[in-house]
Amino acid sequence: MCTFFTLVSCAHAEVKPNSFAIEDIGGGIYVHHGQHLDIDTGYQGDICNDSFVVGSKGVAVIDTGGSFKVGNELRDAIKKVTQLPILYVINTHVHPDHIFGNAAFLEDKPVFVGHAKLADAMQLRKEAYDKLNIKYLGADAKGSELVKPTLLVKEPITLDLGDRTLTVTPYVVAHTNTDVSVIDSKTKTLFTGDLLFIDRTPVVEGDIKGLIAAIDTLKTYPVTQVVPGHGPFTKDWLTALNNEQRYLNVLLNDIRASIKKGISMESTMDTAATSEKDKWLLFNVANRRNVNTIYPALEWE
Repeated sequence: MCTFFTLVSCAHAEVKPNSFAIEDIGGGIYVHHGQHLDIDTGYQGDICNDSFVVGSKGVAVIDTGGSFKVGNELRDAIKKVTQLPILYVINTHVHPDHIFGNAAFLEDKPVFVGHAKLADAMQLRKEAYDKLNIKYLGADAKGSELVKPTLLVKEPITLDLGDRTLTVTPYVVAHTNTDVSVIDSKTKTLFTGDLLFIDRTPVVEGDIKGLIAAIDTLKTYPVTQVVPGHGPFTKDWLTALNNEQRYLNVLLNDIRASIKKGISMESTMDTAATSEKDKWLLFNVANRRNVNTIYPALEWE
């Protein structure tokens, strides 16, 4: 059974507003769910899912949040669950809401794990991300330094936690060009990073066709439950993947149709995938950005 605890009271099942809540989904897997907010006014660095897996030898962290503060809160939550060492910190991709908590774990001296292109992508975005943090995080930006991976994943690798292993798999270009997924051998849990959004409108920064293909790959995995990059964990994971893929296919087809008819990108932002509008949170913001990314690429098909 899934349970919740907060830093205030581990025995209380209800999540108090603004508390750092952790969901125990069973089998040594814990998830903190960020809020469904955009990186804009009101952003506090806590909008994605940050998870940790406890093995007999130690802990693996999967994404660390968008600030040093969030990373510290996650680390404190881990220490309330176990005193075993933190062996690995895995970043599922380069986006700031998933990586800026890394610095909170430096004292644990873990192996920082990421896609083969993650370190370069971090460096390329550093200046822009630092400005973003100062603008939106304010004082909470303090300590939010970029900590790059020390283990680069070019092909699937296995991480040992003792009584369980984690398989980390890289993708070419999908949500970004730095995506990895993680599968826990003990519980058959798939951590997708932002290859999967549940409830919240999926975001495409990389390649929409690559993301659709990545979803096809995710569907083949022998897993029983999924923790997405944003949204609730689910055992109905095939439905969740199908929902995202449906949105992406509608978006792809609508943009292609607009290009064929000579409709501008600006007009397409108002019309593409509107049949999906009521199915997703933050649709008006995310869908327009998706069109802005995808339309220019499809013009060259």
